Amino acid sequence: MCAIHACKPPQPELITINGKQLEINQSIKTKDSIEQFVAPYRIRIDHILDSVIAYTPKAISKTEGKYNTTAGNLMADIVMQEVNPIFKARTGNNIDFVLLNFGGIRSVISKGNITARTAFEVMPFENSVFIAELDGKTVGELVEFLIKSSVPHPISGIQIIIDQNKALKEVNIQGKPFDKNRTYFIATSDYLVTGGDRMDFFKNHVSLMDSDYLIRNTMIDYFKKVDTILTTIDDRFIQID
Repeated sequence: MCAIHACKPPQPELITINGKQLEINQSIKTKDSIEQFVAPYRIRIDHILDSVIAYTPKAISKTEGKYNTTAGNLMADIVMQEVNPIFKARTGNNIDFVLLNFGGIRSVISKGNITARTAFEVMPFENSVFIAELDGKTVGELVEFLIKSSVPHPISGIQIIIDQNKALKEVNIQGKPFDKNRTYFIATSDYLVTGGDRMDFFKNHVSLMDSDYLIRNTMIDYFKKVDTILTTIDDRFIQID
C-alpha cells in the first residue's frame, strides 16, 4: 500500500507521431461564417494594395541588360535614396554603394499604374536592408564576384569597367577611384550579409547595422514620392573595347 501522496499514476509516454499532408486547393469549400469575418479586412487590404501611387511609361525588367538592367538599377537606386538618410542620421556616415541580388527581383513592373501591390510582387520576401562595412580587400573580392557573375546583380553608387576579355579596367565609388586602403559602407539585404547567393565576402564585414527598413517598403515609399518612374540602362557596369 502506498502512503498518501507517495504513489503517482503512471505517466503516458509518446510512442509515435503520425501525420499526413493536406493539400489546400479549390476543392475545399468556403465557410460563410469565415468569409463574413474576413471580408472587411480583405476589402481594406485590397484598397491599400491597389491604390495607384505612381506610373511608369514603359515596362521595367531585370532581363533587358547584360551588366545592368532597368529593374536592378531602379531597385538599387531606391535603396540608396531611402536608406542613406537613416544611416547618416544614426552613424554620421554615408552609404558608399548598394549591392542587391538579381534573384531577389521576382516580377516585371508592367507599363502603366504602379501600386503597393506592385512592390509586393517585385519583392515578396521580408528582406530588410543591412549596411555592412567592408575593408578594401573584401570590396575587391566583391568586384571580382560581380565580374565573374553570370547575372547583373543590382548596384548603385559604384561603377565597374571591364575590357573585352572581362579584365578589370576601373572601379569608381561615389565618383572617386576605389581606394583599397579604406573601408566602405555597402547597403545590402539581410539575406546577402549571411552569404546568400554565394556572396560569402559579406561575412568578413568590419561592422554591420540593421536599418530596420524592408526593401519592399523602401520601394513603396519611393513610389509615393515620385509620380512617374523613369529608368534606364547606364554606365554603372560596362564593358568597353
